[in-house]
Amino acid sequence: MKITAAVVREKGGPFIIEDVELDDPRPDEILVRMVATGICHTDVTLRNNPLTLPIVLGHEGAGIVEKVGACVTKVKPGDAVVLSYVYCGHCSNCREGLPAYCTQSVTATFGGVRSDGTTTLSANGRKIHGNFFGQSSLATYALTYENNVIKVRPDAPLELLGPLGCGIQTGAGAVINSLRVKAGSTIAVFGLGSVGLSAVMAARIAGCPKIVGVDVKPNRLDLASELGATHVLDGN
Repeated sequence: MKITAAVVREKGGPFIIEDVELDDPRPDEILVRMVATGICHTDVTLRNNPLTLPIVLGHEGAGIVEKVGACVTKVKPGDAVVLSYVYCGHCSNCREGLPAYCTQSVTATFGGVRSDGTTTLSANGRKIHGNFFGQSSLATYALTYENNVIKVRPDAPLELLGPLGCGIQTGAGAVINSLRVKAGSTIAVFGLGSVGLSAVMAARIAGCPKIVGVDVKPNRLDLASELGATHVLDGN
């Protein structure tokens, strides 16, 4: 099907809005109509240091399921979803419940192709790399998988929820899952961008009585105080 996507064609080059072709979903794939997507620093980093070109980036997508492959049971057309990172599901780390440490993550996340080496996108008969984080959400439609699609309630504000799939879960996950911060602990968060602010909110949920936010931008320090930091420190 014909879609519109932001294509990066050269290292450090611009995101060029183009008409491209997206494959129909395979039996294990899900077609999502994008409502909104965030732009993460990882998108900028890969734009400046791409593993392959041309490519469509984007990995903080949110949208509506349009079509599902024959093997998909988790969602159905019409479901509102938020997209996250893809993982193989078969390696030792995935089998142990640690998909963030998937041994195939570099290829699956950054390789720009499906596991069989094919691309999901093309233009004028020439391949365009997609499948970035299993989505390439800087487009009007994206192909995804059951393991990186999360169903949300029908009235969820999808235009706001994309960052749940990356920045927010990274900051909150660091506090709750990696550090396993206990109630009563003191924590300092250095850097109060979207990831750091998510860590501040997670620390509040975890029951930390003292949460110190550190940054060099006054507006970020103010926002950290609004979101749960008990103390803020200007790193300058």
